[in-house]
Parts: sequence; C-alpha cells; structure tokens
Amino acid sequence: MFQSKPHLYLLIITTLLLSVMSSACNSLPDHQTVNEDELLTDPIGSQDWLTGNLEEKLETITDHLRGFDMAMVETGYRHVELFWAGQDENWDYAKYQVEKLQLAIERGLERRPARAASAEQYIQLALPAMEEAIEERDVETFNREFEVFTQSCNACHHAEQVPHFNVQIPENRITGIRMP
Repeated sequence: MFQSKPHLYLLIITTLLLSVMSSACNSLPDHQTVNEDELLTDPIGSQDWLTGNLEEKLETITDHLRGFDMAMVETGYRHVELFWAGQDENWDYAKYQVEKLQLAIERGLERRPARAASAEQYIQLALPAMEEAIEERDVETFNREFEVFTQSCNACHHAEQVPHFNVQIPENRITGIRMP
C-alpha cells in the first residue's frame, strides 16, 4: 500500500512525530515539581508507546525517521508535484515545491552525511537551475529544464550505486492541486 501511495506514508509518519512532540511539550502547573529522572523515563506519546530513558526515546524516534529513504519518499512526491505545477503554469506552487525539495534533501543529508558528495550537484546546480526556469514562467523552458533536473536525480542514484531507482517524467498526478 505504501509503495503506491508514498505521500500517505509520509503523512502517517509526520502525524506520528507531531503527536510525540506535542505530548512531550505538555507543561505542569507552576506549583508541581517533578523529579527530572522520572520525567526523562516516563512514557510519552499516544498510548505511552515511547518508553525508556531519554537516550532510548531519541533512538526510537531516530529509527522512525530512518535514513535517507524517507527524504527520498518526500522528494519523489515533490518531484511529481513540481512537474504538474509547471504543466499547469502554477509558478508559485512550483517554486514552493523546489524549496521543499531542497529542505527534504538537506534534512536527509543531516541523517546521512556520507551522501553529501553525491547530492552536491543536485543542490548546487539542479535546484538553482530549476528555480531560474520557474522564474521565466514559460512551460517550454520549464519542460527542458525539468528533463535535466530529472537526469540529475538519476546521476545521484548512479553515484550512490542505486541505478535501479530510475526517475522518469511523471505520467500521473498524485494530488488534485491545480491552478485556481
């Protein structure tokens, strides 16, 4: 199910993490004191699923965030949305997708810094070139640059020895977002 709907998986993980963070932020009344050791070991989250000491809780959250694959799920989603934004001439939405693509890759690289060299061309060249094409607000220019942009995805995959992750120009929309 998640392979065919990566955006659903991303939504579920995001909701889960927000639930954990909001539980952790609950404050106590001013007159109540808490032993710091107890606070660090108390279960948190919906149904108290996040247990252990602080280090164990952080390790569990790290496991849920995973490595670079979650960044790639978001990147794949935003790649498709970027393409359709360009086809619709929804340039503000296209610009938004490029910004979020960069953020997703940067956050993924925080978790997997060894991949930075492979992603450098994408971050330093492909994303800025895509931004420039969007600024021109011309579908033909956008489509030419999107071809190069997609090739840069595949170049990174080759550098990371996963050429079987072959990104193509999208054929189907994922969401119903259209130009108003």
